[in-house]
Amino acid sequence: MKVLVLAENAQTQRELAAGARTLGDEVIVAKIGGVPETGIADTAYAIELPEGQIPEMAADTVAALVDEVKPDMVIVEPTARLKVIGAAVAAKNDTALVNDVTAFGEGGEAESLYFGGLATIKRQPASAIKFYSCDGAAFANAEASGTDTVVDYAFVAPAHPVRLRERRELTHEGADLGRAAVVVGVGRGFGKEEDLELARELARAVHGEIACSRPLAENEQWLPKSSYLGVSGRMIAPKVYFAVGISGQMQHMIGVHNADTIIAINKDKNAPVFNQADYGLVADLHEALPALAAKLA
Repeated sequence: MKVLVLAENAQTQRELAAGARTLGDEVIVAKIGGVPETGIADTAYAIELPEGQIPEMAADTVAALVDEVKPDMVIVEPTARLKVIGAAVAAKNDTALVNDVTAFGEGGEAESLYFGGLATIKRQPASAIKFYSCDGAAFANAEASGTDTVVDYAFVAPAHPVRLRERRELTHEGADLGRAAVVVGVGRGFGKEEDLELARELARAVHGEIACSRPLAENEQWLPKSSYLGVSGRMIAPKVYFAVGISGQMQHMIGVHNADTIIAINKDKNAPVFNQADYGLVADLHEALPALAAKLA
């Protein structure tokens, strides 16, 4: 079986290529607008991205590469733009992209969350080429191997291009949440944006990262959208998750249900989060967080 991996980030390229090696006997890696990692696949393609083009406009180029190398399976990193590209290329091949796969079974059967995370579903497309999105967590302990061969692949101009009008810098906070061992999640219990510094102090004390529930990113815009966890946001599996000022609604908690340990801090003793936490502290976050940060530093 031949597996093509399309990924933006270097570490994810390595992780997905390692996982692809467990699924097939030939691994190909491709990166849009840059040089892919070497030593992780049998062949690596550097897909040209001309000045003024946005990565999503490389969908026709990726489709041409798929037509050329004829993989049995395509795995894309679940970033916003690569999901767009993966879905577009899948449609050109008369199939669909199976998103956010958490594990692969025998024969390429893919498992993912269903009904907002209340259940799991196993699927395998009937198409000749199968398209999936997943991150490296689906391939724990897999090892990457390969050569240093890199092939430049020319950009294919899209039939319906999008014109780039403006660029704005995207705000990032901390490292990739998917790789953080400890995450401090903040919710509506934080009444003011400046109170988030209390959570940041705790995160620094435990060498963790900051995340949030959807309202703090979407409504208040206190944190970037890439920081919110839940059904429509990120799903992570840290060793420890602090749920601070978070009520514990299913839409958020499904994003952390794979955490090894959940610690809830909420002044409402009846908050649903306590039913899902391993440890709970009924306290005002303004008092609890400085005390915890001092003890854990």
